[in-house]
Amino acid sequence: MAQLSETKPAVPVFLPGKYKPTSKSVDSSSSSQSPPPKPLLIFTPSEKGTYPVILFFPGFYLRNYFYTHLFRHISSHGFIIVSPQLYTTVPPTGMGEVESAAKVADWLQSGLQSLLPENVEANLENLALSGHSRGGKTAFALALGYGDPTQSFSALVGIDPVAGNRFGATTPQILTYEPNSFNLSIPVTVIGTGLGAESKGITMPCACAPKKFNHEEFFNECKLPRAHFNAKDYGHMDVLDDDPSGFIGRLADSMCVNGKGPRDPMRRCVAFLNYYYFQEKVDFDTIVNEPSVAPVVLDQVQFDTTNAINLKY
Repeated sequence: MAQLSETKPAVPVFLPGKYKPTSKSVDSSSSSQSPPPKPLLIFTPSEKGTYPVILFFPGFYLRNYFYTHLFRHISSHGFIIVSPQLYTTVPPTGMGEVESAAKVADWLQSGLQSLLPENVEANLENLALSGHSRGGKTAFALALGYGDPTQSFSALVGIDPVAGNRFGATTPQILTYEPNSFNLSIPVTVIGTGLGAESKGITMPCACAPKKFNHEEFFNECKLPRAHFNAKDYGHMDVLDDDPSGFIGRLADSMCVNGKGPRDPMRRCVAFLNYYYFQEKVDFDTIVNEPSVAPVVLDQVQFDTTNAINLKY
C-alpha cells in the first residue's frame, strides 16, 4: 500500500489542521430543551468561531465511535461533525433508516446549538451530508429528498457508498443506472476503495461494496459539479479506526477485504469540503492534477465542474 513518501511534499489537507477538536456524546434522552431524536457523537473545534456542519451516517450496523480518528482529523480543519447512531440492535428497513436520518437533520436547527461549546457556533447554511457504506447511501437518499427533510444541504460526500448486495438493491432503490440521473443541485464527491468490490472467498462470499451498487455507479449518476477519487489499495472498512472496539468492531474488521498498510492515510479526505466551503482550491486542485501527492494510491481521479474544465486521470 502506498504511503506518503519522505520526498513527496506534504499537502496541508492531509496533515492535522490548525484547530484542536473536542468531542461529546449526547443521548436521545438528554435533558436539553430540544433532545436529539437519536444518540449523537459530536466533534467541534475548541476555538471560538462559526463553523460549517457535517452530518455523517455510519455504515451498516457500525457504531459512530468507530470513526473517531476520521472525525478528529476533519474537525481539526474547521468543521463540526454530527454523527447520529440511528440504530444499535435490529436494523430498520432502508426507508426507516432514511426517515430517522431526516428527523435528525431537521432537528439540527432547533437543537444543535445548545449542545455546542459556548464559543462555538454552527453555520447550518453550510450543512454537508456524508456517510460511509450504507450510511453513504442514506446521505444520498436524504439529499434526493427521501424522508421528506425540511433542512437544506450544501454538499454531499459519499465514502464508499453501497446500495445493495448480491441479493439485490436495498430500499429505497435510489440508483437508476442512467448517467447524471440524480436530481441534485449541490456539489458531490464520491470516494471509493479498490478492494471494496472483492470478496474474501468461501468464508465471506459477499463483497462489502459490490459492483453495480458501489461508488462507481453513484458517481456515474451524479450531475456536475462532481468529483471521484478511488483509493486503489484500500478496503471498504479501512476508513474505520485501527482497532474498532467490541464484538461489532471485531466483526467489521474481519468481514471485508482490507488493505495491508496503515489506515491513517485513508482517513485524510477533507480536501473536497475545504474547496467548497473555504475556497482553499490549491490543495484540491493539486490532488486532481497530481494524484501522486496523496498519501494513498488514487485512480479514477475525476473532477467535473460546471465551467467545462473537466479533469480525468
